[in-house]
Amino acid sequence: MYYPFDSRNSLYKSKFGAVASDESLKLRLLLHLDAKVHDAYLCIRKDNEEAVSYKLTPAEYLDGYRFYEIEKTFEEGLYFYCFYYDSDYGRFYVTAGEYNLGLVWDKGNWWQLTCYDKDYTTPDWIKGGIIYQIFPDRFKKSNKAKKGVPSDRFIQNNWSSQPEYRQNNGPCSLSNDYFGGDLAGITEELPYLASLGVSCIYLNPIFEAHSNHRYNTADYLKIDSLLGDEEDLKALCKKADKLGIKVILDGVFSHTGDDSIYFNKKGRYDSVGAYNNQNSPYFNWFKFENWPNKYHSWWGIETLPETIEENPDFDHFITGENGVIRHWMKLGVKGWRLDVADELPDSILDNIRRAIKAEDPDGFLLGEVWENASNKISYGSRRRYLLGKQLDSVMNYPFAEAIISYVTGGDSKDFVDSIMTVLEDYPLCTVNVLMNHLGTHDTARLLTRLGTKNFPSSRQEQSYKTLNDEEYTQAVSRLRLAAVIQYTLPGVPSLYYGDEAGLEGYGDPFCRGSYPWGKENAEILEFYKWLGKVRRENEVFSDGLFEPIVSGLGSLAYIRTNGKEKILVATNRWHQTDFITIPKEFDSAEIIYGRASTDGYLELSPNDFVLLKIKI
Repeated sequence: MYYPFDSRNSLYKSKFGAVASDESLKLRLLLHLDAKVHDAYLCIRKDNEEAVSYKLTPAEYLDGYRFYEIEKTFEEGLYFYCFYYDSDYGRFYVTAGEYNLGLVWDKGNWWQLTCYDKDYTTPDWIKGGIIYQIFPDRFKKSNKAKKGVPSDRFIQNNWSSQPEYRQNNGPCSLSNDYFGGDLAGITEELPYLASLGVSCIYLNPIFEAHSNHRYNTADYLKIDSLLGDEEDLKALCKKADKLGIKVILDGVFSHTGDDSIYFNKKGRYDSVGAYNNQNSPYFNWFKFENWPNKYHSWWGIETLPETIEENPDFDHFITGENGVIRHWMKLGVKGWRLDVADELPDSILDNIRRAIKAEDPDGFLLGEVWENASNKISYGSRRRYLLGKQLDSVMNYPFAEAIISYVTGGDSKDFVDSIMTVLEDYPLCTVNVLMNHLGTHDTARLLTRLGTKNFPSSRQEQSYKTLNDEEYTQAVSRLRLAAVIQYTLPGVPSLYYGDEAGLEGYGDPFCRGSYPWGKENAEILEFYKWLGKVRRENEVFSDGLFEPIVSGLGSLAYIRTNGKEKILVATNRWHQTDFITIPKEFDSAEIIYGRASTDGYLELSPNDFVLLKIKI
């Protein structure tokens, strides 16, 4: 079946996905001869500019249809386009319908074209790897003595205790309970992380802060005393590097803590904070409406005063030659994840990238963006994260939601569309380093999401509710499918500590429990180790293209190929066996997992998957 236009088909668009600046791109419209076309046009507009029309050139015929085409180059930026044609019957528009196929209609969506800087590159070392995210207080506690720990912290003596969820004024209140995980403990478990195939550790904040999550930074240039010191960080980075593992830190620059050397609302520090005196060197970092008690804070939370990132002094403090970014990279850190990147202005994002690349051209810059990062609008402005001068990668929430939706009952066509939308909108160098997570410190645990039908609304109920035996069995089955997809899609899978061990838990703070050393779910753990081995042994997962071949209701199949090998991934989330048609070349494939196909037909058992590999 022919469509007027298909943005994901090389018959109509010479290159799939985003294009580099000055790269030639051919667009082709296919119209039936019965349409009696006089002239056809491409209508395209650069973001925030007026639309411009270009006449298409008539080209070859195809089965009663005719192509109309144009070849163009583009400057860096975001573009939107559609087509229209004049005929014996009037003017008609061709716009984007379901799954980005062209429909002849008067109104509709325009296609997106991302054009990125031709010099845009992303670090090769992260490609094909595995990220492991650690909430430092809860991963591993070493026996190293802690020095200088503030006396107002509540230290849990039982490693297996549940994180505190009640907000009260007692010694143990929300975010004030510490389990004592530290950098030395992480260093001790580097061989374990290597056994999972991990190539990058992403640490949630490690700087001094007076809460267990440490997103309320108190001192950007000091490691929190419960975690250790600079020597511990250097030792972690050095030993990790010997195992092929890099370390990236969490940068929280949109706000500080009110209990910090910069604001000092609680008088903890000898410094003169912005709250203490209007002559403070930090006063212009914050926006006061009525000093000292009325100030802008992150999402209205008074303990998190917002910074003015455009302030030259603050910007220089973070991104200068001797600033925060480069200070920690000199100690062995390989990159940064930016908290709430969509709340940071372009000016500081530009400068953070410059600082990272100046210190280490292979340094990695990852941003927290929950939506499609190629066309995100925040605070009234279109963002340019992925055009080549800001982020290398983003946390890939669209993939996470697509996977979880599919394995819990969604249509695989919708899954493929979600994946293809990201692949179509993002530069390929970004696609290859996307952080493909299924759980983080901000979401419920993966097993809990996969096994729970109705999430309890109150923290009290969440504190005691766990999956029953039936729910747990179903969740583990779904997790296997979800993880296989996660580990075989373009990008880099990210494993949230403890998900591989079978941890459960609803939202914060229950998704931040301690790692269950010695009590892991052995079945899940061994499965993740196997997946890590499969990923390490097949370079097609580093930068191979993605080709969907089967989608519809519960069955899914796609191919990853890099010109040297192909791996077919097929899954069935149905409760019954399904038979799908795949390319016959896989009849003689190496079986990585599952069963062989016969004469181009593949049998998929309920809630199971198949991995097949061929050399080209």
